[in-house]
Amino acid sequence: MTLRSHAGSSARAGGASRTAAKLARSIPEATVARLAVYLRILGELAEQGADTVSSEELAAATGVNSAKLRKDLSYVGSYGIRGVGYEVVPLHHEIERTLGLDQKQAVALIGVGNLGHALAGYGGFGGRGFPVTAMFDVDPDIVGIRINGILVDHVRDISAVCAARGVTIGMIATPGSAAQAVCDQLVDAGVECILNFAPVVLQVPDRVEVRKVDLAVELQILAFHVARRRVAGTDGSEPAKGATNGSVVLPR
Repeated sequence: MTLRSHAGSSARAGGASRTAAKLARSIPEATVARLAVYLRILGELAEQGADTVSSEELAAATGVNSAKLRKDLSYVGSYGIRGVGYEVVPLHHEIERTLGLDQKQAVALIGVGNLGHALAGYGGFGGRGFPVTAMFDVDPDIVGIRINGILVDHVRDISAVCAARGVTIGMIATPGSAAQAVCDQLVDAGVECILNFAPVVLQVPDRVEVRKVDLAVELQILAFHVARRRVAGTDGSEPAKGATNGSVVLPR
């Protein structure tokens, strides 16, 4: 009887896990990005002692309309309470679960140059559940030193160190010429999510997710908008409303 009961509980838990995984795969990428913003605002509200927040208040704080916010939150199974809104702490937990933040994450940083040093020194990663647990470089003046308590290892040790420390996310901040090689080592270590700051397109297996951050491209896009506004100021026309919705969130 005990064995059957345990098996039944395991089956139910497995079914719930598969349902959650299926739901996560069905969420549009744009919604995922907004969920991360909602999570930050909800965290701030919780710190201020707020128990509830209306959809209008949360939408205004995050820069979206309330209808879009309600649709986004429906993906996490939260529909709010009529006349009350959303309970801050439970909704925060639900979004964390949906984004996978209820699971342990460990980040490896490869490339500890100027950008790498800035990323290594950013305290917000660990505070949001993404502790940097490994760092790598090839510079003999950097390898072997500690940055924020983390020993900088040589890039040749990426596979072994990442596997040993359970690294789930790799951040590549190397020159473009070195990025593919270190990416391959991360993949060999079982890392399936990579944040790429190098100015190259990485070639990875289908199972690996890569997010690219190209600051130069973003500046070029902003330069386009600067030029367009100057032209608009010259001929008296106005830019199309809502045409500048694109954004990049940088560490603060």
